[in-house]
Amino acid sequence: MNASRGVALALAVSIAGSLALVVIYVVGGSIQQQGIGLALALGGVGTAIVIWAVALIEAPIEIEERHSFATGREHAVVVDSGTGTQEISRRRFLARLLAGAVGILGAALVMPAFSLGPQPGTDLFRTAWRRGLRLVDLGNRPIRPDDLVADSVTTVFPEGFVGRPDSQTLLIKVSPSDLALPSDRAAWAPEGCVAYSKVCTHAGCPVGLYRAKEHLLLCPCHQSTFDVLRGATPIFGPAARPLPQLPMEVDADGYLVALGDFPEPIGPGFWDMTHTPADGG
Repeated sequence: MNASRGVALALAVSIAGSLALVVIYVVGGSIQQQGIGLALALGGVGTAIVIWAVALIEAPIEIEERHSFATGREHAVVVDSGTGTQEISRRRFLARLLAGAVGILGAALVMPAFSLGPQPGTDLFRTAWRRGLRLVDLGNRPIRPDDLVADSVTTVFPEGFVGRPDSQTLLIKVSPSDLALPSDRAAWAPEGCVAYSKVCTHAGCPVGLYRAKEHLLLCPCHQSTFDVLRGATPIFGPAARPLPQLPMEVDADGYLVALGDFPEPIGPGFWDMTHTPADGG
């Protein structure tokens, strides 16, 4: 009976610890407090299982004597029905208590999943680029084509969104006669200025190296190499698709401005495998 009480007490401590863990998480308690609640919950269940296995599971070693098959009714074993019923009720109560403790602990452990936030939805299909936004450098200064040195590369952002990771873009100035862009994108490179997403289409690393003589962009993570003159088409490495090109033009004040967002999602293709592109741009 003392063992049964020990099991019940340990399970009660586990339930209290699980409930405390939930309360502490909801009210924004510290990690240390949540750790104490988790320790009580797990420790209570573990202690209960150990006591149950050691003291309540009866597995005696028995040696059965050989008797004659002609056994009379007088050798029948009589079981104390009162004691058996009480034992079954006690074990049933402890089993239900154990199931409740494990269930509450499981629910408590699921709670942190709510901190993951909402699903990305269509966010991976859009960046901060919008029609009419000027291209600015890290100092939030707008850029004219004449500000760029030939065969140079500059990291730019949409005006008002400097530092936003998904919108970082490489702006490169080359000789217009060297460009061999698809016909529907030729107008996106005013005065030989072309802009491509800086997020590699292989694993999402920043494409930060530029070989000016060969007009090649390189990703330092896995050596994917993109041909700037031909729409950032990959010519080496694991990247399977080009870097998205930013449509742009020169506004009335002579500054480079975007004509809209990138025409396709930036970064690795697996980012958007389960989503549908957002309408508009």
